[in-house]
Amino acid sequence: MTGPSNADATPVIIDCDTGVDDALALLFAVRHPGLDLRAVTCVAGNTDVDQVVRNTLTVLEQAGAPGIPVARGAERPLIEPVRTALHVHGRDGMGDLGLPAPARRPADVDAVALLRRTILASPRPVTLIPTAPLTNIALLLRTHPEVTRNIERIVFMGGAVATGNATAVAEFNVWHDPEAAAILLSAGVPTTMYGLDVFERVVVPAGDVRRLGESTEPGARLAGRLLSHRDPVTGEEDPGGGLGDAGAVCAVADPAGLTTHRLPVEVTLAPGPGRGQTVVDRRRRPGEAELHGEAREQPLVDVALDVDVERYVKLYLATVEGAGARA
Repeated sequence: MTGPSNADATPVIIDCDTGVDDALALLFAVRHPGLDLRAVTCVAGNTDVDQVVRNTLTVLEQAGAPGIPVARGAERPLIEPVRTALHVHGRDGMGDLGLPAPARRPADVDAVALLRRTILASPRPVTLIPTAPLTNIALLLRTHPEVTRNIERIVFMGGAVATGNATAVAEFNVWHDPEAAAILLSAGVPTTMYGLDVFERVVVPAGDVRRLGESTEPGARLAGRLLSHRDPVTGEEDPGGGLGDAGAVCAVADPAGLTTHRLPVEVTLAPGPGRGQTVVDRRRRPGEAELHGEAREQPLVDVALDVDVERYVKLYLATVEGAGARA
């Protein structure tokens, strides 16, 4: 068994670098009845790829998920060296919660092979949800372009219209592997960019975080512990907990909670302070570059510009806790 029995559920694959918020995303995906999580692929990012695999298997085990295949993917970006975010996610990438080693084992194929096999075997087009650097997805699209015929949409957590977090203008996932992000955007697949502009806004109130953390159900309790993790870099004292990557999965389950605009997007690949920036063109009229024939046509992306925070918080809590959990 690899997912819910609901025949109307949307088949999805998550590609992740399981840190704190990727784990929150996995907990939601395996419990939402409208999502059929067919596979999970792992890539270096928040931590090294082997730790990502371990974290992913641990989360699925804690959540009581069925036997969803998990595969190891790229251990470094296409060009750049690995640059982890352990300073944010802890030494183990999971907030150093001291979780037990998983009894589950990864699949005996690599991430690209599992992605290809799962996508092509699906009777319905698959939605890909990358919550990590896009290295695995780029390798898939370049190696097996035939998969695009059975991909409904790619909803990726990455990029920013306004301010970055890895640099002043670049978000971590895109900055970690800009070339991979550029390949994804040029693949000709309908794409939604769930960037920092909405990512940072969806915060679970402190009371709900405490309730989750006190739950006797392992998956809900893990969600509470993860939401309680504090970013030592920012030193934030807000007792609430950000959903982060999980918001992108909420957007697949409930697209009406997200406001998007279809806009041209380009990834800056040149060295320097702008590398990894997602340049989103929000102009209402052509500029001088277009008028002088100097502009290049850019891929159109559904860019998330606003989010119904309360709606997604309620959706997340209801899904992870389950019916009657608060009774």
